[in-house]
Amino acid sequence: MLKAIFFDLDGTLLPMDQEQFTRGYFKALAGKLSRHGYDPKQLVDAVWSGTAAMVRNDGSCTNEHVFWNAFAELIGPRVYDDRPLFDAFYATDFNTLQSLCGHNLQAAECVKEFKQRGISLILASNPVFPMTAQINRMNWAGIDEADFELVTSYENSRYCKPNPDYYRDLIEKAGFAPAECLMVGNDVSEDMIAEEAGMRVFLLTNCLINKERRDISRYPRGNYQQLLQLAARENP
Repeated sequence: MLKAIFFDLDGTLLPMDQEQFTRGYFKALAGKLSRHGYDPKQLVDAVWSGTAAMVRNDGSCTNEHVFWNAFAELIGPRVYDDRPLFDAFYATDFNTLQSLCGHNLQAAECVKEFKQRGISLILASNPVFPMTAQINRMNWAGIDEADFELVTSYENSRYCKPNPDYYRDLIEKAGFAPAECLMVGNDVSEDMIAEEAGMRVFLLTNCLINKERRDISRYPRGNYQQLLQLAARENP
């Protein structure tokens, strides 16, 4: 029986073109921080370096710790004193990026439907952002944070997608058996890897990402209506 659904955010609950959003994100961040003496190119390179370090995280410390260490290696120790500037960006300026995202009413309706059925919900967004940014993007999608038992962010996570240990760690925190959990996401490489942690998967095809051009015929897949139908069969 299905007891928990783990939802990806970007491209799943929140429709978006990932590349367009990333370009807009870096433009906004560089615009904010350049006013405080940061070179835009160096800043973007350092963020990418910090992100890559989080993806490589072996679980020995939080993604937050890994990011800031890698970030400071390229920029210098001043970044630690300037953290309030970054916090302010994610709390305010970051919200201008909502215009780069779509909105799917079915996403919020689907979340509410599963909640009403008594299924536990986990927001399994790749934890490369602080919690403030995660919550803001949930708000853009019309998703209520209170409907989720866990929301992953770089503060509370020690791994990143596509590392299966990200899912193993999250399953342990959620307190369910892997076979009782369903991972719903749009990225074949990052989300369907949850199978390696023993989870079941559903590939949402609305904003499909399949960079490695894998055969997706083996995965349960489709839109939100088809996801609801799958859950109804599992939990009649």
